[in-house]
Amino acid sequence: MAPPLSRRSLLQATAAAAVEAPSVWTVQPFALDEVALGTGVFAEKRKLMLDHARGYDVNRLLQVFRANAGLSTGGAVAPGGWEGLDGEANGNLRGHYTGHFLTLLAQAYASTGAQVFADRIATMITALTEARAALRTDPKMLATTGKWGGALELVRGSYQYVDLPAAVLGGATAITLSVWVRPTHYASWQRVFDFGDNTTRYLYLATRNGSGVPRFAITTSGAGGEQGLNGTAALPLNQWSHLAVTLSGSTGTLYVNGTAVATNTAMTLTPAALGTLANNWLGRSTYPADPVFAGAFDEFNVWSRALSQSEITSLQTIEAKLSTSGLGDLASYWFQATTGGTFSDASGRGLTATLRRTWGGPSHPGFLAAYPETQFIALESMTASDYTKVWAPYYTAHKILRGLLDAYAATDDARALDLASGMGDWMRSRLSVLPEATLQRMWGLFSSGEFGGIVEAIVDLHAYTGKAEHLALARLFDLDSLIDACAANTDILSDLHANQHIPIFTGLLRLYDATGEARYLAAAKNFWGMVVPGRMYGIGGTSTAEFWKASGVIAGTIGDTTAETCCAYNLLKLSRTLFFHEQSPKYMDYYERALYNQVLGSKRDSADAEKPLVTYFIGLTPGRVRDYTPKQGTTCCEGTGMESATKYQDSVYFKATDGSSLYVNLYSPSTLTWAEKGVTVTQTTQYPREQGTTLTFRGGTASFALKLRVPSWATAGFHVTVNGGAVNGTPSPGSYFSISRTWQPGDVVRISVPFRLRVEKALDDPTLQTLFYGPVNLVARNSSTSYLQFGLYANAALSGDLLPTLTPVSGTPLHYTLNGTEFAPFMEGTEDPAHAYFRRTEPKVVFGTLDSGLANPAKPDGTSLLDEIWAGTPFASKSALVARVRSTVDAWVAAGLLGQTDGETVVSTAQQATYVS
Repeated sequence: MAPPLSRRSLLQATAAAAVEAPSVWTVQPFALDEVALGTGVFAEKRKLMLDHARGYDVNRLLQVFRANAGLSTGGAVAPGGWEGLDGEANGNLRGHYTGHFLTLLAQAYASTGAQVFADRIATMITALTEARAALRTDPKMLATTGKWGGALELVRGSYQYVDLPAAVLGGATAITLSVWVRPTHYASWQRVFDFGDNTTRYLYLATRNGSGVPRFAITTSGAGGEQGLNGTAALPLNQWSHLAVTLSGSTGTLYVNGTAVATNTAMTLTPAALGTLANNWLGRSTYPADPVFAGAFDEFNVWSRALSQSEITSLQTIEAKLSTSGLGDLASYWFQATTGGTFSDASGRGLTATLRRTWGGPSHPGFLAAYPETQFIALESMTASDYTKVWAPYYTAHKILRGLLDAYAATDDARALDLASGMGDWMRSRLSVLPEATLQRMWGLFSSGEFGGIVEAIVDLHAYTGKAEHLALARLFDLDSLIDACAANTDILSDLHANQHIPIFTGLLRLYDATGEARYLAAAKNFWGMVVPGRMYGIGGTSTAEFWKASGVIAGTIGDTTAETCCAYNLLKLSRTLFFHEQSPKYMDYYERALYNQVLGSKRDSADAEKPLVTYFIGLTPGRVRDYTPKQGTTCCEGTGMESATKYQDSVYFKATDGSSLYVNLYSPSTLTWAEKGVTVTQTTQYPREQGTTLTFRGGTASFALKLRVPSWATAGFHVTVNGGAVNGTPSPGSYFSISRTWQPGDVVRISVPFRLRVEKALDDPTLQTLFYGPVNLVARNSSTSYLQFGLYANAALSGDLLPTLTPVSGTPLHYTLNGTEFAPFMEGTEDPAHAYFRRTEPKVVFGTLDSGLANPAKPDGTSLLDEIWAGTPFASKSALVARVRSTVDAWVAAGLLGQTDGETVVSTAQQATYVS
């Protein structure tokens, strides 16, 4: 077994790939703190997210963890949305966003060194440590200010209740139950108390029934046989209310704050009819689906007689022990009398009550979550997905684990690693005892079985701890049907949930690193090729309504819910990890595409302390406006969006593992500090507003090959000088151009990469196209909800550049107009209605803006005469273009696709026109 890695080694992987066996990598990334962003679009976007990281109250994120542990939440309000119990699927994903936020803070600290981010990490790690410690023990009373002194607080999300002894009702034929309550939530059917065996024999008092008013009921024959009392008004939230119920003879009465609000003279049942009951609870229902009471209890008394109206009234202004009725003779609990988890009975009967959790407690001391372990348990027996019951618990565990590892990498706080290691130990204890068939079934479930990037995180954990059990745990997530199909290059992606599966393959690469098992590497490589380009939109995104359809179907999948932002985040992660193993330029070509377009464009160009302002879906339908406050908030895409915006520099530079090469993958203003070589490299550029960049070397002298990525779209040339002199060699698009020398302080490398305007066609509909200028996707800003129609050949340059057909907007780089419509970079985070795709139409034969007066004919497959002519670009001269026109026209005339006279008109127009070179 390889020795555990140092924090620095893992930090160099930028929380993306902790290498247990570095020899399998041929290149490695630099740490975030080794690459500083310079002034430019990335720094501008990052600043907006850093403002959010500084301003958001982390106690809101911690609220759900503290609540689950039964700790004081300090009055913090949970974030809501996916992090709230009232959010989608009852908050079954809560806790995931805290993990994202930890990663955000860790990356922010690593990138900037600002102490505020380290301080916030420390606050969160302290709270999570306290939460885990509380979960390891039986619950203890959380005290709050009561009606008469101290009171018991049951925080919503703690799933705590008070368990009373079976003898508490004493088989009474007459009874009074009296309690002070301060509800904090409006959910219906929260029980003040419930005494019963099951859903057949019981007696209960709820703060709200289905109509929102208090209800008391008693039955020996289930809900249909209930004898009940209903209040007349809802109890106020966050205020103390007194509730009392009396039963005597055939009369039952419900009192609220001393006033009789309901009387039923046909109540023949009493506790004596129920017999001895198994469940005697304050705050919990015998109906499992009912919510646990959220709020506070003070002074619960039970008398073996029906108190009079005046006695009930007296309880409003004085404690029971000082009232004429005295303490309950069957049971009496003063919740201020304890700070532990048990409550003594002041009635003299010695019926000690106990504070408990509905779910008992964790199965392992390493358990850490913002909800009970019940979702993990339920998943093990599920045969069909239902996210309202079980929503991706191991996905949430991944986010928490990843955040803890990133926090440790950034701050060296050993508590973070201890928490992470404990989570690994706990997961191992659960999953290692399950049959293989159960694991395969679990991981194959849509949504419920989703586990995100947990394999990658666990392999990173193993690299830290060196524990064989952690590596074994990572392999327990193998979904063999998926791995084997992709390893065999069998495309089974149609109808699969995209973001559930993309991060699996980054994890498989990390497993390959740790185990050398070849199928993991093969599966990851083949999978990438199944997505790019066959299921990729122009901006680099993938998925429609979160799922994949058949490869090659692009136009047929465009909708309002295309391009889930998480998918781009995870494809970037996979692409860079593949590049560590194989330096294929296609991975970094994709990286540039998705980063400069979807990822940058997914962040709105404004700051907000409460919201990160990141898209979930990026609808590509005509006239769609991006939604930067998606769903109810705290979604997965907002989480990954926070991460993306604080690690823009993570793939600008890579280094060969043996130190022989420096890869410049992205053209972005930045400064690299390569400590091992004793050099710094400063990249000065406004790219993509500038068509090139300058690299300046400082520090010491060092020998290595400088490998410059030549983008696949760079067909207009790629020119490199060193200290003003041309460099030998011919760079080719879609490759790396290498310059080997001993670099000296002051050396300057200038790179010029001219942009051209080009189109990319939807694979299944060549008339549906998207526009690119260099790496920049240009979108038409127009409110029409139908595809706009544009022609682009009218003033096309001899080089094939379509840009001359557009008109630049003065003073606004990368903005153009065409036929009165403005085109702007997708990366701008605005709320303008946009068209990422348009309908290409070239109705007339036009050259150099000279109109021939002829319609542009087309073949049965849709290829037009102009398409075939311009497919011959670049043209070295006008005569070369005219020659192409002549040969194409002759071929079309011979094929009967164009008349002889019209053909001569086409050639004549081409000869007369004036062209941009």
